[in-house]
Amino acid sequence: MPALEGKVAIVTGASSGIGRATASLFAREGADVVAVARRKPELEALVEDIARDGGSAVALAGDITDDGLAGAAVDLATDRFGGLDIAVNNAGTNGELGPLPDISQDGWRQTIDTNLTGAFLGAKYQIPAMIERGGGSLVFTSSFVGHTVGFPGMGAYAASKAGLVGLAQVIAAEFGAQGIRANAILPGGTDTPMGQAVANTPELRSFVENLHALKRLARPEEIASSILHLASDASSFITGAAILADGGVSISRT
Repeated sequence: MPALEGKVAIVTGASSGIGRATASLFAREGADVVAVARRKPELEALVEDIARDGGSAVALAGDITDDGLAGAAVDLATDRFGGLDIAVNNAGTNGELGPLPDISQDGWRQTIDTNLTGAFLGAKYQIPAMIERGGGSLVFTSSFVGHTVGFPGMGAYAASKAGLVGLAQVIAAEFGAQGIRANAILPGGTDTPMGQAVANTPELRSFVENLHALKRLARPEEIASSILHLASDASSFITGAAILADGGVSISRT
């Protein structure tokens, strides 16, 4: 039986990269998917692709830093599919890059708002809906940056992604008795538009690849598979964890 048969999932940042790969995989594994992102045409194309493959999905375009969007995503999951079981709070941004003294307050705030506050707003509405279903699984896309590696020039990004680990831990402790699990997935370098914006020259890409024990970047589909594990009942006793899916970048010194 498909791993997510009968489940309803919200995936944010679903228009590209890890989010798109996750939404597609969840649909193939039997979930009804609410795909959320800013870019409506890309979301609609995703929904069409999922339908063509026999899956079920609906698009919701908007800004995840909007409290109204967070509530609307849960309402859509409930109205269209009957409830909510899984949420992948994945949407994010690299934000303003550079040495910390050069980062503007607006740049800092925008990064924190997108990567951390957006996930908080999502969880704020997702948790009560999951409790109504008897439990559920939240997955937050964090990063090895800010957890095991201090990557120069990424202070705002690192702080926001580290915050997601703490958020997942608190949710796990607060709501575990009500059947809620919360975990953070920590990808390594991944071949997505965001990743390409950081490793934006052949030389820099080669440098980043070689930081990893596997000497390559991840494909978005590989990270999606790790997210699937945390979302599914296969990880039923995993909660409050920060799970590295980083190709060995955190331990490699070669």
